[in-house]
Amino acid sequence: MNQYGRRAQRYWQQHLPSQYAQIEDPTAFFDEMGQTLAQQIEDLAEAIARRSPSTQDFMANLGRLNRAKDEAEIEVFREMLPQPESASPNEDDPADA
Repeated sequence: MNQYGRRAQRYWQQHLPSQYAQIEDPTAFFDEMGQTLAQQIEDLAEAIARRSPSTQDFMANLGRLNRAKDEAEIEVFREMLPQPESASPNEDDPADA
């Protein structure tokens, strides 16, 4: 299971315990979810990175790519993870999982 699968699993355990308890094989479920999240993050990060031009400066490019990945992770987690069972909107942001 990749880092995104583990992160999603922790989120579900903490914020969606009744839904988590219904998953027959959590390892397989979150392994697959992690792979899906990773692909979506990679695709979105590439799209975000293309918005700003590449430069000859290695460190500037590295920073640009890291910012794109961070932004993509936040966006994908917000879209993919359900809201907590007992929280109101904007509380316990899934991107912070």
